[in-house]
Amino acid sequence: MRTALVVGTGLIGTSVALALRGRGVQVYLADHDPDQAETAAALGAGTAAEPPGPVDLAVVAVPPAHVAPALAAVIRRGAARAYLDVASVKGGPRRELEAMGCDLTAYLGTHPMAGKERSGPLAATADLFEGRPWVLTPAEGGDTEVLNLALELVALCRAVPVVMEAEAHDRAVALVSHTPQLVSSLVAARLQDADETAVRLCGQGIRDVTRIAGSAPRMWMDILAANPGPVADVLGAVSADLEQTVRALRALQAADEDKRAEGARGVEDVLVRGNAGRERVPGKHGAAPAAYEIVAVHIGDQPGELARIFSDAGRAAVNIEDVRIEHATGQQAGFIQLMVEPQAAPILTAELRERGWSIRQ
Repeated sequence: MRTALVVGTGLIGTSVALALRGRGVQVYLADHDPDQAETAAALGAGTAAEPPGPVDLAVVAVPPAHVAPALAAVIRRGAARAYLDVASVKGGPRRELEAMGCDLTAYLGTHPMAGKERSGPLAATADLFEGRPWVLTPAEGGDTEVLNLALELVALCRAVPVVMEAEAHDRAVALVSHTPQLVSSLVAARLQDADETAVRLCGQGIRDVTRIAGSAPRMWMDILAANPGPVADVLGAVSADLEQTVRALRALQAADEDKRAEGARGVEDVLVRGNAGRERVPGKHGAAPAAYEIVAVHIGDQPGELARIFSDAGRAAVNIEDVRIEHATGQQAGFIQLMVEPQAAPILTAELRERGWSIRQ
């Protein structure tokens, strides 16, 4: 691939363009907002000029509701040898294109499973897709050259290709992406009118659950409007579990011992099933999930503290598998949770204590 056209210079489109430019591809940028395309160009994502002729690959990175019209426009003018989109829903856009009478032999629907709570070109990074799954949904009768160009794009972005049928993809993302967004927003919405004293008690648990609730509502309305049926199916199942759990919790308040025991079994059931589901979430680098030991270290909120603790951990020759920071309420301090292999935890703890760090038991 030598040339590419990226239509839509938001977070995903600009990140694709930055990744391609970093691999020596000549990238042309287009957006309904010329200023946004110029911003992406200023970031080094390519040029906002018109390509002199057909490019090797056109990547349409616009909201789901606009994918079909944007693709139809570039296909009809022969802008590229191959065309793909990166929308988070795959079945709907293809059906729309078919209804428009477009020749889809040079088109392939894709979806990189990567993103941020922030949107726009200023949030884009060339490494956004590195190590992340990138779904390809080739249709029967598609051109092999198009699939090869799509695979080349995924490789240049250092992502991991995953081939799926479009409808299976839409059901999958409803479960692992779209429904979690709504559930996060539903939990965060309980905080809107909560008493300030209660909000001040927020800890890492509520921060973890509500992190993605900070995403742009307009962007998510576009996504959810394109995949409402599968999301409603998953939410319906969650709703049934919620109703059952509410009944179980009410039973725990009963005076009757048998009812309390039944309620306890109901609550325990959802917790155990949650454990089983959580264990299926892929771990580091997509491998099977691993059980790590947490070494929690008291850390001050001042420049250089993170660098110092990582440097001291490095002296122990211990690999840090994951990191979380828990901020203390009303204090300029907190705890950093260093997740390591169980056999490495005593070594790291001893090394950090020797260097003056306070370890939480």
